[in-house]
Amino acid sequence: MFRSLIVAALFIGTAAAPLPAAAQGKPRAAAERNSQRGIPYAGNEEAMRWADEAAQRRGLDPAWVRLAVGRAQMLPVIARLMQPAPTGTAKNWRVYRSRFIDAVRIRAGVKFWQENQALLERAEREYGVPAEIIVGIVGVETIYGQQMGNFRVIDALATLAFDFPQSHPRAGERSEYFRGELEQFLLLQSQAKADPLRPLGSYAGAMGMPQFMPSSWAKWAVDFDGDGRIDLARSAADVIGSVANYFKSYGWQTGMPTHYMVSFDPARLDLEALLAPDILPTFSVDSFTAKGAVLEESVLEHKGPLALVELQNGDADPQYIAGTENFYVITRYNWSSYYAMAVIELGREVKQARAAAPPS
Repeated sequence: MFRSLIVAALFIGTAAAPLPAAAQGKPRAAAERNSQRGIPYAGNEEAMRWADEAAQRRGLDPAWVRLAVGRAQMLPVIARLMQPAPTGTAKNWRVYRSRFIDAVRIRAGVKFWQENQALLERAEREYGVPAEIIVGIVGVETIYGQQMGNFRVIDALATLAFDFPQSHPRAGERSEYFRGELEQFLLLQSQAKADPLRPLGSYAGAMGMPQFMPSSWAKWAVDFDGDGRIDLARSAADVIGSVANYFKSYGWQTGMPTHYMVSFDPARLDLEALLAPDILPTFSVDSFTAKGAVLEESVLEHKGPLALVELQNGDADPQYIAGTENFYVITRYNWSSYYAMAVIELGREVKQARAAAPPS
């Protein structure tokens, strides 16, 4: 997660590329090192049966799909990484924030913004999404391409499709989701005549600088540099355009703030009611303030619903903000208010650092 319809020019045909018999080059060698402890799915009857069904659904060469899925490997480390956090683990916004807003990301963000200023301005004009939000996303996801993942995408998706940890409370649902992502990944690779064993990504199968899942790539990735193909690993233009298109598709509203500061009137405060909808904007300004939320006078003119967002700080007092519909849009990239705030604050810090930096 983490996108528009892929342009037809991306695909040269429907025939799939042959799978090479041996590793080639440094990226492949790194991928093979990640996979060497895995168990090939060629001996998994369920996976092979699924491969035949997926090939029929998508009109793909059954032999090619079986070979691709059969050479995917079950990686126990991926299953472990998908285990839910231990019960009772305290959330801590300050700790979470420190992982993403630091000098390394801010410096890299300033460089990314300086090098791609015209593209960011164009994306803002065409999609209405501020440059700082796009910069925040790419920085939080991969430090502007520095950390795009070292797992073979096919291994990650296959492991989570066929061996999702059963201890997870939503194991069945998540397994079905990753089977859909694996099917979409194979379709993309076939249409592009590409080797499905080559792409690297996260342990969840997300790819490129913006860490798009295959279905997100298919729906929202755009050829923003106009070269006839979509490259989310090396083309900053495609990355910027795709992230902006993703947010616009989810309803980003130009000019609307992501959130407002909020305080409380203890005499009227109904905190339980305010927190009940979680991060989904539900309250009008009038109903929000009637339940004891206090907003600055300028915010009282805000059009649209608000949500009370709680950011816990471990044993310390939590922080609260009033989230708008644009804040909610950011959580469509990752269902987390902590994630959304990290994106917002990293983008803001980069913007401030860029303003203070000498021209590139």
